[in-house]
Amino acid sequence: MGKGKPDAAVAFSAIASPLVDSAVEQAWDIARAPAVEGIHQLRVTLRSLLTLWWLYRPLMEARKYALQRSSLKSIACAAGMVRDYDILIELLRRNDKCSAAGIAAISAARESAMQAGREILSPPHIQARLQEALAQASASLGSGSGQPRRRAHAKVRVAQSARQLRRRIKRAITAGKPDLEAFHDVRKAGKKTRYLLELLEPLLPADHRRLLKRLQKIQQPLGELNDFAVSESLVRQNPRLIPSPDQAKEIRRWLRKKRKHRLSALSCLLRKDRTLKQA
Repeated sequence: MGKGKPDAAVAFSAIASPLVDSAVEQAWDIARAPAVEGIHQLRVTLRSLLTLWWLYRPLMEARKYALQRSSLKSIACAAGMVRDYDILIELLRRNDKCSAAGIAAISAARESAMQAGREILSPPHIQARLQEALAQASASLGSGSGQPRRRAHAKVRVAQSARQLRRRIKRAITAGKPDLEAFHDVRKAGKKTRYLLELLEPLLPADHRRLLKRLQKIQQPLGELNDFAVSESLVRQNPRLIPSPDQAKEIRRWLRKKRKHRLSALSCLLRKDRTLKQA
């Protein structure tokens, strides 16, 4: 457990260190070949780290927590810009909605986004930023006193996250009509709760596994809604992204239609889901 080191610092480092190592390894993979899956996996790892920081937020000094979170978010945002183009390309290719020239233009825009974020996404930068954040957080936790036991702290934070998820679901499904922003909030709260449950599974009661399985199942429709919404926004905000104006207009119309359909279907799904409403 470490000599004299509080449980919180030890537990935090035990979870965070492998995630930091994974992020650095993924950054090296991206530097060698910026493939779609590599960008996606880096974002997943960064989300897990952000969730871990949220888990220990009550035990950290507020200003330092904000700085460390901002450091993690800057990397996630750089990867997110590239990922948005990957999602759009995948949707258009899978549904045969864009010409080869259009796909080539979007791929060129993706490369520009990759170049713009190259410094932030470089392995040395990611390694330095994450290791610095990890060291600062561990030191902050290590200097605390009267810290809660690990299992009790985990249960409290999972309960808080689940309550937030429940409130956001209620707000989303009781609105007069399906609201995209409300369901986006559900998606974010669901992801946080899911990552918490995955990170803390050995410490939690067995009944939490039922919630985890349900969250994993609804991740697909929530993710599909987000994919169409992000792609629609990307095309709308970049009118010259697709060379043919007629094709761009058709794609915007198709994305809007798909986004509305997914929004309506997800609203019905969540209204019927007792597990999540009772989380």
